[in-house]
Amino acid sequence: MRAGLQRPSQGFTLIEIVLVLVLIALMIGGALGYMIASDDERVLRESSVEVEVMAKRARALAALQQRPYALEFHEQTVNLMPLAEAMMDPRDRERMIEHQEMMIAEGTTAAPAFNPVHASWTMDEDLRMFVRRWASDVWLPVDAKNRHIWRFDPEGFCEPVGVKFQMERSWLEAEFHPLTGGIRDQSQEIY
Repeated sequence: MRAGLQRPSQGFTLIEIVLVLVLIALMIGGALGYMIASDDERVLRESSVEVEVMAKRARALAALQQRPYALEFHEQTVNLMPLAEAMMDPRDRERMIEHQEMMIAEGTTAAPAFNPVHASWTMDEDLRMFVRRWASDVWLPVDAKNRHIWRFDPEGFCEPVGVKFQMERSWLEAEFHPLTGGIRDQSQEIY
C-alpha cells in the first residue's frame, strides 16, 4: 500500500441505513394489513360455514323425523329447532320447555315420541347479520327486534334465502340453495 493514501471506509452511509429501515417498515406494514384483512375474511367465512352446516342439519332432521325444522335468526344467534317451537315467541318458548321438562321429571307426562333436536351458534360480537328473503332485494337486519325464521320441510325443500355477514366495511353474502340447504353462490368484499 502506498503511503499517504487511505482505503475507503467499509461502513454504511446514513442514507443507506434509512433506506433499508424504510423498506423494512413498508414490508411489515403490508404484512400487518394482509393479516388484518385475512382475519376479517376468516371470521366472515367461518360464520357462513356455521350457518350452512346448521341449514344442512335442519334439512336432514326434517327429512328423518318427517317434521318441519327451522333456523331462527335472532339477536346474535342462529338457533336450530322444530318449526313449531321456532314460531313461538322466544320467551313463551322458554317457559313451555321448562314446563315440559318439569312435567316429565315429575312423571305427570310422558316424554315426546321423538326427541326434538336443538342447536345454537352465537356470532362474534363485531359481526352483524342480515337476511334476504326469497324474491326480495332488501337485506333485513337480524337483531333483538327483528327475528327471522327459515323453514325446512320434510320433503327436503327450504326457502332460498340469502344471509349477509358484515364486519365494519367488510362483508360476505351467501345465497342458499332451496334443495340442498347449501351455499350456491357467495360474494364478498374485504377491506
